Amino acid sequence: MDKKNNSSTWLVGVSGGPDSMALLSMCLEEGVPVAVAHVNYHHRQEADQEEAYVRTFCADHGIACHVRNEPFTYIGNFEAAARQWRYDFFVETVKQNGYCGILIAHQEDDLLETYLMQSERKLEPDWFGLRQEMMYRGVLVRRPLLSYTKAQLQAYCEEHHVEYFIDATNADETYARNRIRHEVVEKLTPLERQMMRREIDQQNAVLHERRCRVNAWAAQSRFALAAYRSLNEEDRIALLRAMVPGGEHLRRRHLMEVDTILLKHDDFVISLGDHQLAQSDGFFFCMDVPSSYSYAFSSLEEMRSGLSFERFSVTVGSPGVNAVTFQPSDFPVTIRNAQPSDTIRMRFGTKKVNRWMIDRKVPRWKRTVWPVVVNRAGTVILVPGIGCDVDHYSPAPDRNVTVSN
Repeated sequence: MDKKNNSSTWLVGVSGGPDSMALLSMCLEEGVPVAVAHVNYHHRQEADQEEAYVRTFCADHGIACHVRNEPFTYIGNFEAAARQWRYDFFVETVKQNGYCGILIAHQEDDLLETYLMQSERKLEPDWFGLRQEMMYRGVLVRRPLLSYTKAQLQAYCEEHHVEYFIDATNADETYARNRIRHEVVEKLTPLERQMMRREIDQQNAVLHERRCRVNAWAAQSRFALAAYRSLNEEDRIALLRAMVPGGEHLRRRHLMEVDTILLKHDDFVISLGDHQLAQSDGFFFCMDVPSSYSYAFSSLEEMRSGLSFERFSVTVGSPGVNAVTFQPSDFPVTIRNAQPSDTIRMRFGTKKVNRWMIDRKVPRWKRTVWPVVVNRAGTVILVPGIGCDVDHYSPAPDRNVTVSN
């Protein structure tokens, strides 16, 4: 099929139910160029009959019909998996045929149900209810029927003699959406619907304004703890979501626990999956979980001055707390991140490396990546910032090892 001829054609997602059949019929009535996409999950007895009807309707009206009907397997939640399976098929069909976008027959009942489910689960979504228009994997998705109720669309089909199927699983109240539909949404008066729509619009206006403000803060990459503590709770939670990659998927309860730590503690490392929040110099920031490191050097020549790594640098020797003088028996020498059990033997006695870092108020996140120099026997002979042990001091040291910022 020539993509150039389809640049004004919309792909309509059609299940065979009253909503999607009303949308398809309205498009034909208004002269909107359309093609159809239908997904058969083979999970209901009527599925093949519905597919056959959609195919026949399209053939009778000269509409291109794209069907996905290979066996559908999934893990976890059926509705979530089916939604992704369906939308991915829509997107691929649009891209392969050069259609301008996707039309979905969500209506007002769907919008209200979604909002009530979001409220019940206490999640902060990207958008409350359903967006009129959005992008999905680079493809425009529109929902032109959000101002219609389900009853109005069903009446439209009856009036225009458009055949449709009713999904029997819609009566199954083990699904949360069905329960909310039957117990709440279907019982709302027109005035109550209008008030809830207004509430959703207000929520989205607040969400948009907060997101713009918070994204500007998150773009700084570091945020002052004092400033964070002066914010209201909603702004603090939104900032945490914005600072942590994938934060939009974190439950509010989890973020509230993080918030409590930030409000009460001045030194912390908080694990959040592959990332962590850490504090330094009165600021907190998000970083990847640091990985362990270990670099071996077989000779002094190999451990040359000018070497630079993510956590440390090697420079020419000069007296000070970063200096060390090597003995031939020390090699191979290893520079690695500090371990909780590390100790170093100083002139005034043996000192625990971790205790020294605590006393020096080294931030928690730096303690696990602080470099130490270990000789062949496994003895810590230098801790940058403390100095070398009693056996590796001289007024003319061989090398300095410094901590990278």
